[in-house]
Amino acid sequence: MSLLDSALWEGKIYLNGWRAGGGGTGTSMEPATGEQLGSYGVASVADVREAATAAAKAQKEWAARNPEDRAAVLRRAGQLWEEHAAEVQDWIVRESGGIPPKAGLETHIAANECYDASALPSLPAGDVLTSNENRWSFARRRPVGVVSVIAPFNFPLILSIRAVAPALALGNAVLLKPDPRTAVCGGVTVVRIFEEAGLPQGLLSLLPGGADIGAAVVEAPEVRVIAFTGSTAAGRKIGETAGRLLKRAHLELGGNNALIVLPGADLAKAASAAAFGSFMHQGQICMAAGRHIVHEDIYDAYVAALSEKAAHLPVGDPKSGTVALGPVIDERQLQRVDGIVQDAVHAGARLAAGGTHDGRFYQPAVLVDLDTDSPAWKDEIFGPVAPVMKFSTVDEAVALANDNEYGLSIGILGDVGLAMTIADRLDSGKVHINEQTVSDEANSPFGGTKNSGNGSRIGGHHANMESFTEIQWLTMRPDIAPYPF
Repeated sequence: MSLLDSALWEGKIYLNGWRAGGGGTGTSMEPATGEQLGSYGVASVADVREAATAAAKAQKEWAARNPEDRAAVLRRAGQLWEEHAAEVQDWIVRESGGIPPKAGLETHIAANECYDASALPSLPAGDVLTSNENRWSFARRRPVGVVSVIAPFNFPLILSIRAVAPALALGNAVLLKPDPRTAVCGGVTVVRIFEEAGLPQGLLSLLPGGADIGAAVVEAPEVRVIAFTGSTAAGRKIGETAGRLLKRAHLELGGNNALIVLPGADLAKAASAAAFGSFMHQGQICMAAGRHIVHEDIYDAYVAALSEKAAHLPVGDPKSGTVALGPVIDERQLQRVDGIVQDAVHAGARLAAGGTHDGRFYQPAVLVDLDTDSPAWKDEIFGPVAPVMKFSTVDEAVALANDNEYGLSIGILGDVGLAMTIADRLDSGKVHINEQTVSDEANSPFGGTKNSGNGSRIGGHHANMESFTEIQWLTMRPDIAPYPF
């Protein structure tokens, strides 16, 4: 039997085993063809309540396990991602519309996330503190308890496993709500891997659904931490609810990321990096390069080189293995992307390349002659669009890069010395010199400033420890302390 044999999970949620969901079923669709791939279970609010109760109960026993027992499950999960990579990648290609190399990246990082998380149980669990009293004083880290993970459609596997794996490794239970558009590759695959890895039941529940299920996994009393990746608008609502309920919300939100191209930069390499940064996975990446800020001396040549790249990138069904871009995820997103581009053109911008579509296949676009008030420049498009603007001085480049509501990632291409001085002046969660804006590693902190979220809450042992544990103060005296009462 294969890992993703539909006889196990089709039409079901995972709550102490595979079973029918109270919300019925949903349909998994292939955005490239409109073909139905299968059905998944939809949770009800009652299912969420039951899952949260089961999670709180199972978590206590899991947290009490020896660190090596929890580590063994995470290591086995990493191995299983590698063993079943081809099967999982096929689902990522078909359900999320990603090209095969992107699907390969997801399974590779999923394995690394589990391997890295397997080291967390054996790390120091706190500090020995000094004390003015005749006692030992400790600050020790304890699991938070139950964590809700809400993941988006664009990198459905990476953006779920990067929270699920460390949360489990540190002794917590998890409620996983994937985006309904990628409920299989971003949800079923995760549960099946951990099921096969030997994770005890109750510790990981799969609860697909809409906004009501999102609200339920945030509001469940047993949940203490919410790890959310998605839009800034949705993140605000989650943050507001979490604040009211005195819960911690780790929010990784949108981005409209600047790529600064300095004078003297290698144009061929810069255009290649820029095309990848803006057009990879149809631009449906929070870190995508959404604003190209190019020195005036090379502006015209850069626009020509980037437009040449855009014009010759093949767009089509990613199953063919011969395309660079697949489909935009759904019709609603396609209309949003095209609407932003067409509105910009009507307002006076010029399309140097692309901007047309055949069904959901959108030809990558290069937009020039914009002003800074244009939605195509200031907003997150989440599509394969590269707006380009020129600068004359370093101060102007820095101002253009920082003058945006988002602060997720910035790339700088060109002279390293100049780039270093610019990097120190940028308000962004990530800065990459001589790389484009899209980059992630399992052991690196990931997060943004401003409307891109509330800091680096995922990635690397420091961030993961902060995200998924609480600090408890513990003191110990050799005998009962004397008191004046």
